[in-house]
Amino acid sequence: MKISHLVFSLVIAAALSAPLQARAAEKLLTVTGDASVAVAPDTAVMRIGVTSQAKTAREASAANASQMTSVLTAIKETGIADRDVQTSRLSLQPQYDPNKNGTARLLGFQVTNQVTIRIRDTDKLPAVLDRAIAAGANEMSGIEFIVSEQSKLLDQARDDAIADARRKAELYAKAAGVKLGKVVAISEEGANPPARPVMQAMRSGAVPVAPGEQILRASVGVSYEITY
Repeated sequence: MKISHLVFSLVIAAALSAPLQARAAEKLLTVTGDASVAVAPDTAVMRIGVTSQAKTAREASAANASQMTSVLTAIKETGIADRDVQTSRLSLQPQYDPNKNGTARLLGFQVTNQVTIRIRDTDKLPAVLDRAIAAGANEMSGIEFIVSEQSKLLDQARDDAIADARRKAELYAKAAGVKLGKVVAISEEGANPPARPVMQAMRSGAVPVAPGEQILRASVGVSYEITY
């Protein structure tokens, strides 16, 4: 009885291992498909604000609040919604006279108030900048251009990448004298680079801004069965 059980177990183990051995023995052709989509950004994120200085903290804060209120009013008059304006930095710092011969002397205080603005129409960006600067904005850390429908556009690039992989696989299969079979594995490789901030100098008059284009890239690895 024990011997029959052992034989039965060996038969089952051999039957289970057969598909695994067949899979390991099969021959694969693996290629990488690449594709890209060029698109103009439709949204801009800008960080802009006011820095004020005065002898006392109260005076610096009051001057900054007054000037920042004017800037925010000017920004909202361009059609920017309240939900697209958010305070991103608010600081109060003492300012000292660097004295190498003794204790530094307190000169006054500096207040910085900065907001992040989302502009959902890049055509409005120059006007928003001009109005903000004219109202008293004197600090800006940069502008970032964004493609809002990036996922949908990347899906298009992914479709094109799969097609590119198929084209390459058929070319290699023909050159090698083999037949291309079914797809057994697909993996997405790499990632689309994040949007880069674009720095602009602040000055009076029209502010030149060039959103340009962003390149969305997709790369996939595809493995095909091959037969002879």
